[in-house]
Parts: sequence; C-alpha cells; structure tokens
Amino acid sequence: MDSPVFLITGASSGIGAATARHAVDAGYRVVLAARSADRLEAHAQELGGAEVAIAVPTDVTDFAAQQALVATTLERFGRLDVAFANAGFGATRGFLEETPEHWRDMVLTNVLGAAYTIRATLPALRERAGHLVLTSSVAGRRALPGSLYSATKHAVTAMGEALRLEADGAIRVTCIEPGAVDTPFFDSPLQIRALDADDVARAVLWAVSQPAHVDVNEILVRPTAQPG
Repeated sequence: MDSPVFLITGASSGIGAATARHAVDAGYRVVLAARSADRLEAHAQELGGAEVAIAVPTDVTDFAAQQALVATTLERFGRLDVAFANAGFGATRGFLEETPEHWRDMVLTNVLGAAYTIRATLPALRERAGHLVLTSSVAGRRALPGSLYSATKHAVTAMGEALRLEADGAIRVTCIEPGAVDTPFFDSPLQIRALDADDVARAVLWAVSQPAHVDVNEILVRPTAQPG
C-alpha cells in the first residue's frame, strides 16, 4: 500500500478530526497527533485501524516530540505528503483576562507549535513535493479588541507566507482561515449558524487536491451570518 500520507496535529477533535475523516475518504493514510492519547487511538480505530490511521500522542510545543512524530510517520508509512499544523486554542478577549500561564501556553502552542511542525516536517515534504497547511483564522487577518489569540493567528498567517517564499515552489503552502466554527474551541454556544468542522475540512481537502502547479495560499471561510 503506497497511498499518500496526511499528518494532522490537533487531530483529536474539531477541525483536525474532521479533516482526518475527509482525508481517509479521499484515499490518504493519516497520522493523528494531539495530547489526548485515548481520544486519538479511538479516532484511529474509527478510521480503519493501523493500516490506514495511526495515533501518535504529541505535545506540539516539544520539538523532540514533533521530530519523533515525523520519524514514526516515515517508519510506519514510508512517506509524508501533507502536513496540517492545526493544533491551537484560544483565550478570552481582554488584556486583563485569563492568566499569564494560559497566555504563555496559547502562544507556545499556536505559534511555536506551528513553527515546530514546519521545521520537523519540511525535509520529508520536500522529498514528495508535498503540501503544508496551517490553521490560521479570520482573526489572523484583522485585529480583534483585546485578543492576544488574534495576534497569534496573525503570526501564523505571516509564517505561512514566509514559508511559501522560502520554499520557492519546492512545496505548496496553504493557510486556512475559518470564521466561527461550532467545535469544542468555544466554551459557550455561538449566537449564529456557525461553520461545522466538516465545512473547514472540505476546504482543506479542496486545497490539497489541486493540480501540482496550483498553490492555494489562503482560504478565508466564514459562516454566511458572520458579519466580520
């Protein structure tokens, strides 16, 4: 079996889990990474088990763990075609809200974690003329009042463009920029008909399914009812 391989961080729920399902349906083998070992393993079994999906518990803020994630991918599946730097979480708006510790963990996960995913996967992706996808946000295109999360997603958007320029065509790079998504990311119910995780997953799979000469660099996808 030599079908292409799709690595996803933040794969235990939400956009990451939905993308894994769509990737398997599209013929990919998937590597699922997140901190939650039990949820990852259950998801891998739902997707078809070890020949199709493997679970690799990973803390994206630990570069050695990300290196081990890629090493496991290559050992088990022999190749890496798409890497999706999707791990991340948010914070309450307001510069007097949350704890400094929460801020630190968010910045390390959202920004440094994405950078570590790039660094760990890039050599293997170059071998396959592969594709690097990053989860940014509508909040990564405009500042939101009191939102340090918004600042982290501006960093991810800039990171994607910086990588595209450095790669110079050796790999493709896409930033996916969702608006409000009905996932465990939000602690309280949304007041509009939000996107489903599947809506974002379909956008990711559309980007990676384009012909090799087509590089979709940014996809901004909002709920119809979201004004900004």
